[in-house]
Amino acid sequence: GRGAGDALFPDACTFQYSSSQRIRYILLDGVRLATVRAQDGRLTLGYAGATRLHGFLAPPAGRVVVVDDAVPFVSAGKNAMAKHVITADPGIRAEDEVFVVSGDDTLVATGMALLSGSEMLAFKYGGAVRVRQGRDRI
Repeated sequence: GRGAGDALFPDACTFQYSSSQRIRYILLDGVRLATVRAQDGRLTLGYAGATRLHGFLAPPAGRVVVVDDAVPFVSAGKNAMAKHVITADPGIRAEDEVFVVSGDDTLVATGMALLSGSEMLAFKYGGAVRVRQGRDRI
């Protein structure tokens, strides 16, 4: 949404370049906010970047809400399964970067959606989000 780039990337950001001199990592005070995927140029969020963006975007934008029983596993870096999803932003598409949150909108992890938001609610088995970084594995 409008202003998300300013919220995610303040002026103090630095860049780390790949051997081919393309931007690979976006850092703030030495902490990774995001990584630029070489194959398609899309951004993958680090937990610090997800925290900044989560605070800026109003619910339900980019959020996948999981049951409280799944929170310890997801925060430890395990994938979020479809049967544990309570609700999800209907605008989520497969391969989007998403926030995995608890019922009270506490950020638990960041990852890549394996299903669309509506599919996460319809399916009762299989993976919903491939977790990249949980809050307990920073």
